[in-house]
Amino acid sequence: MAALIKPKELPNPISEEEYAKFCEFFYRKTGILFTEKKRYFVERRINDRINKTNSKDFREYFGLIRFQACGEELQHLVNVMTVNETYFFREDYQFDALVKGILPEIARTKRPGDPIRIWSLPCSTGEEPYSIAIYILDRWRQCDEYDIEILASDIDSRVLNDARQGIYNERAIHRLSAEERTRFFVHLGPDRFQIREEIRGSIEFSLMNIADPPQMSRFRNIDLIFCRNLLIYFDDVSRRQAVETMYECLVPGGLICLGHSESMSRMSSLFRPRKFADTIVYQKPTHGE
Repeated sequence: MAALIKPKELPNPISEEEYAKFCEFFYRKTGILFTEKKRYFVERRINDRINKTNSKDFREYFGLIRFQACGEELQHLVNVMTVNETYFFREDYQFDALVKGILPEIARTKRPGDPIRIWSLPCSTGEEPYSIAIYILDRWRQCDEYDIEILASDIDSRVLNDARQGIYNERAIHRLSAEERTRFFVHLGPDRFQIREEIRGSIEFSLMNIADPPQMSRFRNIDLIFCRNLLIYFDDVSRRQAVETMYECLVPGGLICLGHSESMSRMSSLFRPRKFADTIVYQKPTHGE
């Protein structure tokens, strides 16, 4: 049997106490809880940032991310600590439910010309909000009757820049048909496709930390939130706080789509489950309920 490969020794080792202190700090800032299993992943990225900021050791670097007034280095660290793996039409059964059931129900509470506000959180490099836009344009006949606003937010400033550019490779768009690629993308060259400018310009991207209630309070009167596969990285306390904050962002009767492995019943009793097509979504009760 081959010997197990040991992780490479890092130039700036972090003690048990320092690791615990960092994890507690990062949890308070982001709601993301790192376990001991993630230690090498976390240490490797901290070591990289120690070197790039010319910090002497972990203690000096930790002081930098805690007390730097502009918060620039903390944002750099958040960017490298978060995972942003996605593609177009991921978990597309929810997009089918969006155009076949969810949007028609929302529309019944609106008048023609009223806004319908949809929020993708976290949006990563833009595949989810652009997928929502394509589905609505391509598959919902009433889309021209309403002022549809698609908002998109993420804690990672780097992926937001990529999302605004809207340039993707073949792997990201592999589930789109040839006709959809032609209609919604410009082929820039080998393995480079850019979503058309009119769609890019229709989505409002913003930096947002779901664990920061003051930031979240900027968003109100949302009809539908897509928050998929984010809360699996949180513990029970931060999950509950996050969904309660999203509850405040929604209009009465507003809905949340979670990822396929997530269940609102384990996080909060504020919402009631609703079934649309092949998916379960979660609804904020109306005033009469």
